[in-house]
Amino acid sequence: MHIHTLDKWRHIHDYSTRNDKGERRTQYVLLLTAITMVAEIFAGTVYGSMALLADGWHMGTHVAAFFITIYAYRYARKHENSPAFSFGTGKVTVLGGFSSAVALAVVALVMVVESLERIMNPETIHFNQAIAVAGIGLFVNIISAFMLRDEHSHPHHHRDHNLRAAYMHVLADAMTSLLAILALMAGKYIGWNWLDPVMGIVGAAVIARWAYGLLKETGPILLDASIEEDYQQAIKAAIEKDSDNRISDLHVWKVGASHYAAIISLVTHFPDTIEHYRSLLSDFNRLSHVTIEVQECKEEPCITPENRTLS
Repeated sequence: MHIHTLDKWRHIHDYSTRNDKGERRTQYVLLLTAITMVAEIFAGTVYGSMALLADGWHMGTHVAAFFITIYAYRYARKHENSPAFSFGTGKVTVLGGFSSAVALAVVALVMVVESLERIMNPETIHFNQAIAVAGIGLFVNIISAFMLRDEHSHPHHHRDHNLRAAYMHVLADAMTSLLAILALMAGKYIGWNWLDPVMGIVGAAVIARWAYGLLKETGPILLDASIEEDYQQAIKAAIEKDSDNRISDLHVWKVGASHYAAIISLVTHFPDTIEHYRSLLSDFNRLSHVTIEVQECKEEPCITPENRTLS
């Protein structure tokens, strides 16, 4: 029976993103955005501005996204060492982003329907009041962007994608606020009232595009899509340049915002220690959890160009 601890040989399974400062700043931005959202929706309804109302609902999607961001941080932190999660809670923020994207797509569709309704049935717009509220919304977005800007700037492979999503929400909202102001000013000074609902459609397109981008980014991670082909080939080359090693099976997938796991099966006539094969991968810093299987080939010929495979 072994009498020594196994801690030396155990893997770390905490791949969640922890950013206390970013989480705190997101809470401040959430409060600012929620207050502005209520003001814009109320003003857009009272003053008859579809662009302003669209901006208010757009801010509402960001309020929901900020709630998801904060909840993801807290849930991941609470369960970071739970054995219920095989590779930790690194994908909690990814699932939150996917959920936000679905909600954004639905809101974009609703905005398009309402804007088309305003085009067919125009309503009176109180331009001065609507422009004032939209200006406040833009100001809040600019402040929020500066609050989150420095917090998401990390090296590419160690970036806090959870906070970056919140930052992109703020930027998208600022652009929608600017479109609302332009539409309202055009209506006030040159009589282009039709531009207000059109800008509502443009705002919906911005949200839909952002939602599509987020779905495209998070979907493959949730489905355990592999890493880039050139990175796989680099791993393969690093193993096979040593001795007569040949990789028979290779799987690399994401287990967190910037962490990858890998399962590598190799065949060789001259098996070495696992530590040796790990050392061959020391430069691949994107691999956080590596499992290596070594199979000794005792037959001749064992490995030929015809039977080499990579799964």
